[in-house]
Amino acid sequence: MVYDTGRCRDWAAGGVMTDLLARARAGDGDAFGQLAEPHRRELQLHCYRLLGSVQDAEDVLQDALLAAWRGLSGFEERSTLRAWLYRVATNHCLNALRTARRRPAAAWPLPTVEPPEPSRMGEVTWLEPYPDALIDDIAAAPPSPDVRYELTEAVSLAFVTALQLLPPRQRAVLILRDVLGYHASEVAEMLGTTVESVTSALKRARASISRHQQRREPAPLAGSPAEQELVSQLVHAYQNGDVETLTALLTDDVVVAMPPVPFEYCGRDLAAQFYATITFRQGRRYDLVPTRANGQFAYGVYLRDPAGGARRAEGLRVLTLAGNRIGGMTRFDSSLLPRFGLPLSLPGGGSASE
Repeated sequence: MVYDTGRCRDWAAGGVMTDLLARARAGDGDAFGQLAEPHRRELQLHCYRLLGSVQDAEDVLQDALLAAWRGLSGFEERSTLRAWLYRVATNHCLNALRTARRRPAAAWPLPTVEPPEPSRMGEVTWLEPYPDALIDDIAAAPPSPDVRYELTEAVSLAFVTALQLLPPRQRAVLILRDVLGYHASEVAEMLGTTVESVTSALKRARASISRHQQRREPAPLAGSPAEQELVSQLVHAYQNGDVETLTALLTDDVVVAMPPVPFEYCGRDLAAQFYATITFRQGRRYDLVPTRANGQFAYGVYLRDPAGGARRAEGLRVLTLAGNRIGGMTRFDSSLLPRFGLPLSLPGGGSASE
């Protein structure tokens, strides 16, 4: 007798799934954990896109999974468990956005140093970077005609920033439809609304995203020689306080931002002024430690001690590359460095890149 091994595997997987569901519905937390764990990373990324904060995403997802376990009787198996978990997580995020207090913009952190006049005040002041280490384990979704954004684009700082400008329900619809590829009818069921409402919200969300996203040349591929060459030039200029060379690496329309401080400096000239008068003031020098965030090259910045003492963290910088230039540099607070496996200080001595 010849067995269809594929069918056997499918039957076995289905049998395991049925057993785990039965146990989880009976109150077995370990069984539910086995069901949910394969989806945890992608659900956390989903919550991050909606909330713009890694910490908030972790907290809300934890609550959502607990609610999903307790409400597992509501999973009628008309959809996949993955889709049902997305439904629970999405609605928990929407509830969090509905009840959250708006976080205020931060004040300029250097009261004794006068900053250059910014080009504008950023509309999104509360935003955190997302470690690539949390993205690497997420398998790419199978191609779908409803997916408009690849994983790297859909987690970029520019895209996540633009998402935060949308009303929460539009934000959810855009992510569920254009990023995850769910059909309008599935999204309508997830959000407890109509297909017509989903279609209308998606149309408005797409128009808003298109207005707010800056059109730039594609970035070099991650880890490619082109990316490495550009980053190497940047690191050399930054560590040597070479404002002229650093500025030459920027695009004409570069944007320097520093959430939650709302100041944004647009254009090469203003960026050069900011670096000369703030970043490298009084001969300050730094060492850089590479990492990746939001699918983009990033680095921890450490201020050198002229006396040779410990080098303290001065934040995380995330680069937006455009062709063979740098189109954006966003500074985040040093408190986020541990999420990227980076310390809050380095021992005294030579360059961290040596």
